[in-house]
Amino acid sequence: MEIGIDSFAAILPEPNSGHTPSPTDRMAALLEEVETADRVGLDVFGIGEHHRKEFLDAAPAVILSAVAARTKTIRLTSAVTVLSAADPVRVFQDFATIDLISKGRVEIVVGRGSFGEAYPLFGFRFDDYDALFAEKLDLLLKLRDTTHVIWAGRFRPPLNGHGVFPRPHQSRLPIWLGAGGTPQSFIRAGALGLPLMVAIIGGDFARFRPLVDLYREAGSQAGHLPETLRIGVHAIGFVGETTDEAKDAFFPGWSYMFTEIGRERGWSPATRPQFEAMCGPRGAFLIGAPETVAAKILSASEALGGISRITFQMSSASLEPSAMKRSIELLGTAVAPIVREIAGKGEDVWVS
Repeated sequence: MEIGIDSFAAILPEPNSGHTPSPTDRMAALLEEVETADRVGLDVFGIGEHHRKEFLDAAPAVILSAVAARTKTIRLTSAVTVLSAADPVRVFQDFATIDLISKGRVEIVVGRGSFGEAYPLFGFRFDDYDALFAEKLDLLLKLRDTTHVIWAGRFRPPLNGHGVFPRPHQSRLPIWLGAGGTPQSFIRAGALGLPLMVAIIGGDFARFRPLVDLYREAGSQAGHLPETLRIGVHAIGFVGETTDEAKDAFFPGWSYMFTEIGRERGWSPATRPQFEAMCGPRGAFLIGAPETVAAKILSASEALGGISRITFQMSSASLEPSAMKRSIELLGTAVAPIVREIAGKGEDVWVS
């Protein structure tokens, strides 16, 4: 199983001092986080895409190009590219260029986004978000497989055999489909034979099993081999020396972020009991000491019928850079070895 991190480059007040770092300092800390993840042997690092004041990831390809030049082995991906509001030609060119810089370590996770700011910002109607995504995904997949594309659609001028360059280092740029809880997204990914990245940021992992089964069934009906239908999970997570230390470190930033976002969506303020429930055996938060987090990863994989990748969303912790880097070190040096050893042996695991 591949283990990694997704970051939204959140810029939030530090929980102890209340100080908000400058955007320049936060970006420098993010680059150090990716370098740390590479050094401790994590498999993948993803950069999200948002167009809000709380996040600095509006241009993920730019950030990924910077870390591509500073890392050696870790795979680099978007998490996710808001394809509905983007030009697939530019997306392909950006990621093909990063693939050249990184010598073949780039992937794209495409989705429709969990916020709507990108649509009016780039001149699209949010009401068209699914039609936009379907059309643009079709074009992106054609660009991946064909240098000179002939294509026409509703939302973009046609391509009449135009050459799209550069081509990536990899013979076929990996493209994942990111999904939340919409059944049609799971069916679409399966029918296309694309690997699936599932965002699970609440509830419990088992409730997503029917959706994952829809994905596998759609892929099978479309003739795709089971081994090509890879499943990844994006979840909120943080590792500490002890479980209590991890929870106490992560809660203030999580509470601040989700209370602020909740105001926009009519949610109640985030509470400590809610947080504790999500950190418990049936909750979807991967927060705790290394042994606790490793057991919960394996339990999540079992609940979903097997997963091939899990990525931690840590940046809502709003911690000082040293604490964030220590969590990344523990994920790579303490959690990952346990998961890989037990998953390789096929042993049962229980979360205590």
